[in-house]
Amino acid sequence: MELDYRTGPALDLFEVVDRLAETSDRIYIVDLDGIEYGAPQLDYLQELAKSAELWVDGGIRRADQTIDVIVAGARHVTLSSAFLRGPAELRRAWALSQEIIFEIEIKGDRLGGLDPSWGTHDPVALARVVREAGVTDILLSFRDADPDWNLVRAVSAGGPTWVGGTFERRDEAQLAPVGAAGGIYHIREELTEWASGGDH
Repeated sequence: MELDYRTGPALDLFEVVDRLAETSDRIYIVDLDGIEYGAPQLDYLQELAKSAELWVDGGIRRADQTIDVIVAGARHVTLSSAFLRGPAELRRAWALSQEIIFEIEIKGDRLGGLDPSWGTHDPVALARVVREAGVTDILLSFRDADPDWNLVRAVSAGGPTWVGGTFERRDEAQLAPVGAAGGIYHIREELTEWASGGDH
């Protein structure tokens, strides 16, 4: 399988994960086909998990898919406000596995694709609902704007909070002052360098 971020260089996915595993404690995998078609690529995840600790966003829509991704080798599976069908489905997923990170997808000034059964459009209130179901780790994914550090601070006050989406490596200094657990950034620059034959 080749890795192609639809705008970047084509690289062997397994080679990329092996290289990242040399310097990273964990690797966050976004399964674009899983997100688009609603079926995580479990065979690839099983092979990738042999090289590194994986956190996987596979576009999970149903609770039963959570355990499939964990059994394939993921250390944590991401369930997203953009895809998961409400708090009842989250509780079912939590009953199957506690290795869950919940992503709150933020597009501009609103939550992206949120099912009405969540009962709120406020990210802080949604994080509270998710944590009441048992999930502790929240990933705030900002899609159309830079991270809102005041929002990160507010959600971080309730428990471990990660920042993703438009978060970039250069934003790392912003994490500790707002109490965030860490950041997840795209490796676009590394991929380009590797594809051109450079060393990271």
